[in-house]
Amino acid sequence: MGTYHSSEGVWEAMGDRTRRAIVERLAAQPCSVRELADVLPVSRPAVSQHLKVLKETGLVTDETVGTRRIYRLNPAGVQALRDQLDTFWSRAIASYEAAVADDPTREQP
Repeated sequence: MGTYHSSEGVWEAMGDRTRRAIVERLAAQPCSVRELADVLPVSRPAVSQHLKVLKETGLVTDETVGTRRIYRLNPAGVQALRDQLDTFWSRAIASYEAAVADDPTREQP
């Protein structure tokens, strides 16, 4: 497994279907590894490894409650991901608008 500390690492980490499922589940409510493993088609050790990656990216945090570790989405990490998406879409829309404006075959109003 590679390092996931860069912004590209967040996208690489989110490219995994199981990690996306974990993020979706944690968006609904904080969960333990066992609770996640009970609803996913992977083992508890596999869930733990996926959570480790998500924690390295800053998308997930954990806290110890009794003998369990409870995982939840990290609002700051999710906001950073959202900011990256907003930047991407803003640039894509601006590029599209510029291309349309420069299109010589486009009918003028």
